Amino acid sequence: MNKLLIKGATIINEGERSLKDIYIEGEFIRKIEEGLEFNNDVKIINANGLIAIPGMIDDQVHFREPGLTHKGNISTESKAAIAGGVTSYIEMPNTIPNTTSIKEFNKKIKNASNNSFANFSFMFGGTNDNIDEIKKIDKSEVAGIKLFLGSSTGKMLIDNHQAIENIFRSTSLPISAHCEDEQTIKDNSEYYSSLYGENIPVEIHPKIRSEKACFKSSDFAIKLAKKTGARLNVFHISTAKELNLFNNKIQLKDKKITAEVCAHHLWFTDNDYKKLGPKIKWNPAIKSRNDRDSLWSAINDDRVDIIASDHAPHTEEEKNNKYFNCPSGGPMVQHTILSLLQNCDNYGVSIEKIVEKISHNPATIFEVNKRGFLREGYYADVVLIDPNSSSTVTKDSLLYKCGWSPFEGVKFDNSINTTIVNGIVAYTEGKINSTPQGKKLTFNR
Repeated sequence: MNKLLIKGATIINEGERSLKDIYIEGEFIRKIEEGLEFNNDVKIINANGLIAIPGMIDDQVHFREPGLTHKGNISTESKAAIAGGVTSYIEMPNTIPNTTSIKEFNKKIKNASNNSFANFSFMFGGTNDNIDEIKKIDKSEVAGIKLFLGSSTGKMLIDNHQAIENIFRSTSLPISAHCEDEQTIKDNSEYYSSLYGENIPVEIHPKIRSEKACFKSSDFAIKLAKKTGARLNVFHISTAKELNLFNNKIQLKDKKITAEVCAHHLWFTDNDYKKLGPKIKWNPAIKSRNDRDSLWSAINDDRVDIIASDHAPHTEEEKNNKYFNCPSGGPMVQHTILSLLQNCDNYGVSIEKIVEKISHNPATIFEVNKRGFLREGYYADVVLIDPNSSSTVTKDSLLYKCGWSPFEGVKFDNSINTTIVNGIVAYTEGKINSTPQGKKLTFNR
């Protein structure tokens, strides 16, 4: 049986810091105490000067398999995930074919069981006409339902209001929604097309995918959730105005409506379009400095509950197309944690709060079984961060299949030293364990 002892790390977990050792036996954490000592059959990891946190549970990634594997696949993108301290992920249904049936869901599980380097689950996509499939879901096996209330990569727009309400009424699973109002986007697109023709500058993107489009759709989804009693998680909030829709006076365990922000909306602003162009074209769009700063404030005051990557790779060739043919999204999973640590002090956000949003809260909201916390009896998903070792993003350092990053050239003050998945060292000091260690997530429902 695999036995590991992490000695001397500063543990950041459940709002506290402590200098303790972590003893791992098999897949699980067995003891967290000061001064642990064991005999020679235990491998020692000297973690003096390192920070230990529970691995990130990234509740929104697009790993592109099946059907879009020229952009990425389960193997390549999960390697990038563990190199970035992400030990578990929930992947989205807008693959080809879409994950909108039990049959396609099970195919993904089988593939990931053989190829994923991080723990995995998958969202089940809701459409205008698959309510019968949704009713067949085993709640202990499926992370939740994903609804595209605004169009994005893949043809999964759900725009029939009665179908949306039927889904809200028919499941107790968390419903995660991409909220952008399609008619507003269409009207804005027509207006800017009349001005620019096919040559719309990418910096117009936040005017097309506007604050109005985001707020109108988020407001609709939240009102419907309140009407039906559904459990709603609003994905990738990008505007200050939307934050007014969320309540921070309720304890997380009692919240039925939660909010997620993504790392790119916490780093970039609309000023960055001139330099990075289509590389930072996302849906929803990168918006103003005020929007970004407001999102950071909402992390601190708990209007925002989860931070995710929305990892969504495309090839550089695809990204260099003209505006309407340039897909939205970018690779993020390898640098999400580092980007958060780089800026959190500037906004008065503690590392404890970051850990809450990337690990504890996703585990709580999605009811993930025995993950998201450093606790005795929990799976040993542990990340060791070196706060005294900087890391610069270069093309050679990237593990994404698409081979590029919007962070290229950025120097982070911290680095991911080691990632442990299910008690096995999956990544350490730049090297990936060649054997996939990921396990299927299960849910306490």
